[in-house]
Amino acid sequence: MAASERIQNDGDIVVEPNTTSSGSQATAPPQRVANGVPSRHSPSPTDDHNAKSKGGGRLSGLLKQSPLGQTLSRLQRRCDYTKISMPEERANRLPNEWWKTGVAFLYAVFNLIFTTVVITIVHERVPDKSVSPPLPDKFFDYVDRVPWAFTVTETNGLILVGFWLIQWLLLKHKAIIGRRCFFLIGTLYMYRCVTMYITTLPVPGKHMVCAPKLYNDSVGKIWRILRLLSGGGLSITSSHLMCGDFLYSGHTVMLSLAYLFIKEYSPRWMWWYHWFCWLLCASGIVCILVAHEHYSIDVLIAYFATTRIFWWYHTMANTHELRGAPNNYLSRTWWNPVFNFLEGNVQTTVPLVFLSPLALLSSCRQRYRMVEGSRDE
Repeated sequence: MAASERIQNDGDIVVEPNTTSSGSQATAPPQRVANGVPSRHSPSPTDDHNAKSKGGGRLSGLLKQSPLGQTLSRLQRRCDYTKISMPEERANRLPNEWWKTGVAFLYAVFNLIFTTVVITIVHERVPDKSVSPPLPDKFFDYVDRVPWAFTVTETNGLILVGFWLIQWLLLKHKAIIGRRCFFLIGTLYMYRCVTMYITTLPVPGKHMVCAPKLYNDSVGKIWRILRLLSGGGLSITSSHLMCGDFLYSGHTVMLSLAYLFIKEYSPRWMWWYHWFCWLLCASGIVCILVAHEHYSIDVLIAYFATTRIFWWYHTMANTHELRGAPNNYLSRTWWNPVFNFLEGNVQTTVPLVFLSPLALLSSCRQRYRMVEGSRDE
């Protein structure tokens, strides 16, 4: 049998038979050999597979031509197209960014500690009751003092803060909402430090008992600061024995701020929950005045400062067109750069999505296992 060789472009040689004898069987198809060395002829295992797959190929072809097969192929192509057109960095419009929440938390803690320091300083400047009697107040003229009223105020405040803490833990986007809360707490108490320091008012009633002044005793002042922090600045814990922190009312700030966050981040159909929290807030604020623990102007300024800053911040956060608008006068506030830092990557309004307690526990366990695994490594 004579054969001719043909060299292909890739360097392999193909041997093609050109003559056959009269009594010989049909020759095998041309074989590809590498580097000019012919290989032994053996039946390929793929030949039988190709023969068997011809029937399967015909069946798959019929399925592709059927209406059901065309619908499935279109759906697959559409799903693939959707995956390509939705990058991960654009799909996540509500990033958690817990590190920003941590920065806002430190900001709030710093201002709360700084408030106790300012109270300790201002306490040394409060005039004596015998020298400077309480200022006239219209509310005090018509309403006599009720001694137990201030206990009602602090109890209502603890209930509202507890409600908000549980509600915050069940929210899905707690990182974004948490840094909003921490920033507003820190800012309002920073304002309070300024107003307390620049204007020291006399005690609003002669019933108030103020701790003795320490003057140059720095160690004693530090112990007072630590005692005030350990008791949360509450009178029911017997930790707040200093005077001078009147303008403006910190209790009004916490009552109003807790109610505003509860109402803002809970569904509208929970109207009974909103009304109950509003009654706790309103009665707590009124009891501050009934107890004669603050002047009326202290409560009024605290209410206006809390509500306006809360509404300004959330107007900016929920109206994205205002952020880059040239006529947005809210952007002229001093805290606008801080707002851009906290809300820069939040591209839409935060939806009200709650997690079940079981889902919350499972996520906490999963994070704990991740932390333990990283420690073991």
